[in-house]
Amino acid sequence: MVSQRTGLLKYGFVGPALVVLIVLNIFPLLYNVVLSFTDAELVGGGARYVGGSNYSRVFSTAEFVEAIRTTAVFVAAAVSIELCLGFCLALALQRGFRGKSAILTVLLIPMMLSPAVMALFWHQILSGDYGILNHILAAVGLGQPEWLTAPGLKLISILMIDVWMWTPFMMLIALAGLNSIPQYIYEAAEIDRAGAWRIFRRITLPMCAPLLALAVLLRTTDALKQFDLVMAVTGPNDAATQTLSALLFQKVFGDGKTGLGSAYACVLLVIVIALASVFTRYIDFIQRKQGKTQQ
Repeated sequence: MVSQRTGLLKYGFVGPALVVLIVLNIFPLLYNVVLSFTDAELVGGGARYVGGSNYSRVFSTAEFVEAIRTTAVFVAAAVSIELCLGFCLALALQRGFRGKSAILTVLLIPMMLSPAVMALFWHQILSGDYGILNHILAAVGLGQPEWLTAPGLKLISILMIDVWMWTPFMMLIALAGLNSIPQYIYEAAEIDRAGAWRIFRRITLPMCAPLLALAVLLRTTDALKQFDLVMAVTGPNDAATQTLSALLFQKVFGDGKTGLGSAYACVLLVIVIALASVFTRYIDFIQRKQGKTQQ
């Protein structure tokens, strides 16, 4: 009787959370999948079943290929730069020194601010007419690039803003990984007269690898959905910066094609899940390898 009551009590606590999860996550996902097989429009009557024609249109259009290329370039560049800069900052901040807490607080501020607000803020900074960055560059004789209008600089501008915002996230996780390494391992390496590069290559980097891989996973899945910076800086219909999420927005709210936009959303979801699965397996592989080494 007691065990039965305990089981009912567990379901009583977990049940409401499961209902909220189903209502707010699973139901919209399933409804989006259903819509992707219809010709539903944002404004209009009922939707008709059209089979896989929406997916055929997705994969046959040149704008989808271009959006894939833009998204891939953005994700690869942003995550790589943020990982390198974040890890370097973590190495610099690993040891205690005076003012470390203040420096950490300042470095973490960009990550805590709203991306949309920061994008609008940077839009003013990068403006070719009155932006403060161009005024500084002109003062030192470096010219005034058109950051927001030149086709070759638009994506670089968004990349620069993203790196400024999310490098602290990489730094924070890398710093946690560095602080989790037992100090006695470094002491043993010093006794064996191992050089700094050998210690970094054989101890620091391998033992930080699981957390670094987790940071890359989180940033990659988030960067694949990049929308707010693109929306605030250049708009969703700019071919030079149109990511998959921006293209999805344009299809649904610009063209009013809800069914086609749902197909784009499903494709993006599959890409995110596939990459997440690869990174998860890689993290498990690293952890198993480290466990065998420690044994």
